[in-house]
Amino acid sequence: MELRQLKYFRAVASTLNFSKAAEHLHIAQPPLSRQIQQLESELGVQLLDRSSRPMKLTNAGVFLYEQSIRLLERIEAIQNETRRLGSEARRWMGIGFAPSILYGFIPNAIRQFSLDNENIEISLLELTSVQQAEALKAGRIDIGFGRLMIEDEALENILLTEEPLIAALPAYSPLAAERCIPLERLFEEVLVLYPASPRPSFIDQVLQQFTAKGYKIGKTLETNGLQTAIGLVAAGMGVTLVPKSVQRLRRDDVTYRPVSDRGLSAALIMTMRTGDTSDHVMKFRAMIIGASTAKPRFVRSKKP
Repeated sequence: MELRQLKYFRAVASTLNFSKAAEHLHIAQPPLSRQIQQLESELGVQLLDRSSRPMKLTNAGVFLYEQSIRLLERIEAIQNETRRLGSEARRWMGIGFAPSILYGFIPNAIRQFSLDNENIEISLLELTSVQQAEALKAGRIDIGFGRLMIEDEALENILLTEEPLIAALPAYSPLAAERCIPLERLFEEVLVLYPASPRPSFIDQVLQQFTAKGYKIGKTLETNGLQTAIGLVAAGMGVTLVPKSVQRLRRDDVTYRPVSDRGLSAALIMTMRTGDTSDHVMKFRAMIIGASTAKPRFVRSKKP
């Protein structure tokens, strides 16, 4: 099934008249009829009931017509956007982000950069750190913000800051009455960990810190997202650890408390392709580094 055939079929289906459709397409009627017949032959179904007067669509024809309208509109939008971005007037920049970074300074920085650089089209994609690494190397994004450092020579990692980890507890839990929670008390509860996949992930970063400090974990519950983890905590299914900035995600049924071990932290990492010196990417990188409250640290990746 060719794109041209879909365009021809859309014209015929919208007019239910081959002569009018051919006139609209600026082609002769015989080749238009042949293209529609070839489309029907390829699909193995009849799209038009030619015996009725006036001609009408079959059930299969109605379905293909509705789908072809959506598909062709999307393709035309992509073509127009590509032409627009291909001009010197505008540039495109893809940014990948892990959900937990939305509660820090990054969103405001992106918004301000967008306002100051109207010629740069910014596309945001929610991706885990592992997915960001794949998207960067494939060219689907230009910058990634995550919690996990991916060791790859093709990538440059910039540690922007490290946030303390705090506990998220059900509001009615006895632990919520305490000002600071000993980690040993948390491990008596079901510990909700996220994201469960793809791995490695933030889960592994947290577990590595526990192991390094000699802590032993009890029961755990793994889920794929921060919002789901907070929802499970609200439902009394367990407790979880989140970067400190996430406490801006306020809910009446969830309480946030600091933990006694202040050595636990969550890294905030900006990742980009090694050697990418594109003007708009370098400008954005400099803006983020300048907006960071901590002194960013550049981390050289090892060979994979």
